[in-house]
Amino acid sequence: MDFDTISVIGLGYIGLPTAAVIASRRKKVIGVDINQHAVDTINQGDIHIVEPELDIVVHAAVKEGYLRATTKPEPADAFLIAVPTPFKAENGNDHVPDLTYIKAASQTIAAVLKKGDLVILESTSPVGATEQMAAWLAEARPDLTFPQTHGEESDIRIAHCPERVLPGHVVRELVENDRVIGGMTAKCSKAATTLYKIFVQGECITTTVRTAEMAKLTENSFRDVNIAFANELSIICDKLDINVWELIRLANRHPRVNILQPGPGVGGHCIAVDPWFIVSETPEEARLIRTAREVNDGKPEWVVEKVQQAVGEYLTANPDKTAKDVTIACFGLAFKPDIDDLRESPALRIAEEIVARHPGGVLLVEPNIEHLSSGRLAGANLINQQVALEKADVVVMLVDHKSFKNMPSDNVDSRFLVDSRGIWEDRLRK
Repeated sequence: MDFDTISVIGLGYIGLPTAAVIASRRKKVIGVDINQHAVDTINQGDIHIVEPELDIVVHAAVKEGYLRATTKPEPADAFLIAVPTPFKAENGNDHVPDLTYIKAASQTIAAVLKKGDLVILESTSPVGATEQMAAWLAEARPDLTFPQTHGEESDIRIAHCPERVLPGHVVRELVENDRVIGGMTAKCSKAATTLYKIFVQGECITTTVRTAEMAKLTENSFRDVNIAFANELSIICDKLDINVWELIRLANRHPRVNILQPGPGVGGHCIAVDPWFIVSETPEEARLIRTAREVNDGKPEWVVEKVQQAVGEYLTANPDKTAKDVTIACFGLAFKPDIDDLRESPALRIAEEIVARHPGGVLLVEPNIEHLSSGRLAGANLINQQVALEKADVVVMLVDHKSFKNMPSDNVDSRFLVDSRGIWEDRLRK
């Protein structure tokens, strides 16, 4: 099967790199997004997100005429849907999967579908989402046949292939990583595999559509559980007056122990989200997965409490001061080091809580963004790290960006330092 024209629906952190990598293989790629600014930026050969190497790939693909962005779908041979899958609140549950964007994308491309087309859902989704997408497509296009009713003989092929890349390394991992492909039929899997082999050097492993959906959720739930262990350990060690960073180093000297590093919580649109998709489908059975989520979701509040404690200690040491006189500097807002992605970021959540609760000044340092959006950070100032160190009375380390690791800590009083990433662990020990 030939794929002369491929359409990618959603030009965010996954969709744009995927579109660019495919276009770099000299395939015509039409990117679709409702964000006019993103579309215009891409068509100028630029990018609207931060991802190493992506700017070079996009610029070349646009300049050579293989990549073009638009706000309206156009006919293609294959459609890759990479749109968000957030939560919604329902019946007292704040973690109900919201498939609104997938439904909208399905209804949007339905008008341009033709016999022989392939539709792949890449968005991380709860089990059954791909079948639901197929139902929406069938409802919109009764003149075409789909796998759920016509099996191998269907007009349209449908599959699920979850992304499994690390922000900051997306361009490389899209090519090198193995892909799990779940087609609704064997022919669907075969067609999807043919598409991915255009740019994937890793192995393409086929399975059922539901297993492919569950594979991504399982991978990130496994990681979430292990991070929860480290985060819970850090809380325990704090109460017992034990240096958790040293403890983990010692424990990891055991040949069969590999404890992760604790942090301020878990963020991003994968690890912080995917486990809830499992819990939503099997609430009675997913007990450990739910507990891990609760541990990691609770860590930001614990950090905020440590900041309040540091402010109290500062005021005790400076009795002539009031809380309004105390300046807090938060280092890092992204959900992980060296990117600009704020989705589900525990650092952002912590900063917002500090701004809401602290009557004094709050300084924010995030080298990967230039402007603060309005909202709960209103009143805080985005400044560079050196100025923040000079002005801050209490320092809060939230993200271990490379630039932060190289900062001198000599002018930071360890009594008023909350280091959730262990960057200045040696100073804390002293």
